[in-house]
Amino acid sequence: MKLSVVGVVAFVSLAILAFENTALAGGAPPPRLPPPDTQQPQSGPQATAVPVAEQEEFVMPSGNIGCIFTPAGGTATYQPADGGPELSCDIIAPRYVRATLARSGAATINREVGDPSCCSAAPVLEYGATWSGGPFSCISERTGLSCRRDDGHAFVLSRASISAN
Repeated sequence: MKLSVVGVVAFVSLAILAFENTALAGGAPPPRLPPPDTQQPQSGPQATAVPVAEQEEFVMPSGNIGCIFTPAGGTATYQPADGGPELSCDIIAPRYVRATLARSGAATINREVGDPSCCSAAPVLEYGATWSGGPFSCISERTGLSCRRDDGHAFVLSRASISAN
C-alpha cells in the first residue's frame, strides 16, 4: 500500500512540473529552426580548438638517466613556473638528483627530489646521439649526459660528476 501511494505521489508531482513548464512557455511549442543548409552563419567570436602540447621523454641506454621536455606553455597537466619551455633530467645512481634548465637563468641541481619518477623504458637516446627540443639540446655519451640551452647554460649528469651553470 505504501509503495503504491509513493508511486502515485511521484507521478502527480511530475505531471504538475510538466504542466508548469508548459504554462511558463505560454503553452506554445518550441520554435522551429530552418534546415541546417539554409541557416545563416553566426557572427561573433568563435571557439577555436587550442592544440594541447605534449611532453617528450627519453632515457639513456643504461636506464640510469631519464629526461622530460615540456614545451613553452606547458601541457594540460603540467605548467612550468616560468611558462616553459623546460628540460628536466633525473639520475638514479650514485644518488637520486634532478637537473633542470628553464626558459632562462642558470641550470639548477635538486638533490632533495620529492617526486622521484625516473626512468621510462623508451625512447632510448643511444650513445653518440643528440636530442633537441625548443632551445635545448642533449648529447648522450657512455660517460653521461650533457644538456645545454642555446644561451650556453648547461648541466652534466654522470656517475662521476654532476654539475650545472
